[in-house]
Amino acid sequence: MNGLIGKKVGMSRLFDSDGENIPVSVIQAGPCVVVQIKTKNNDGYRAVQVGYSNKKQKKTNNPMIGHFKKAGVEPKNYLMEFPLRKGQKIKIGQVIAVDIFKEGDVVNISGFSKGKGFAGVVKRHGFHGGPKSHGKSDQLRAAGSIGQSSDPSRVWPGMKMPGHMGNKKVLIKNLKVVSVDKDKHHLYIKGPVPGPRNGIVVVTKS
Repeated sequence: MNGLIGKKVGMSRLFDSDGENIPVSVIQAGPCVVVQIKTKNNDGYRAVQVGYSNKKQKKTNNPMIGHFKKAGVEPKNYLMEFPLRKGQKIKIGQVIAVDIFKEGDVVNISGFSKGKGFAGVVKRHGFHGGPKSHGKSDQLRAAGSIGQSSDPSRVWPGMKMPGHMGNKKVLIKNLKVVSVDKDKHHLYIKGPVPGPRNGIVVVTKS
């Protein structure tokens, strides 16, 4: 296994042996349960499907109840597949814990960024806005011109304009694991990671 599903707990700080302050993101990684093993003969590729966070059965639809019952595990809120390498021996129902990572590992973390709702061009794209004097009281945070007049008589695709901001999948690569707490299933990652508190993230080895 080279990854786990987890939850962002928040941010904190740790001190190294020299007393240097290291800002860290705390992630509760796992424990995850193996729900399905996909093989090349049956599915065309090799992968392991793992589940994270227990879910009430009354909130699970019948097809998924059957899927979890076949594996002999409780229903899960989140499912994800990770590649299965040759030689790895994994069984259905096996618990994958945070001990697959160790201090000094380099990982990639993906999650959904904080949603900001509808935002203007100043907040969304960093525009400076219009002049603050000379009668421009209604153009302080406006976008300005977005195209030409008669030619080409349209707005070019990809124009930076107001719209929905945030709540997009973000991947941050090559983050360092500062510490691992096996008792609490916590990973301490140097620097920030995507998403709000309690947001779901996926941690994979680089």
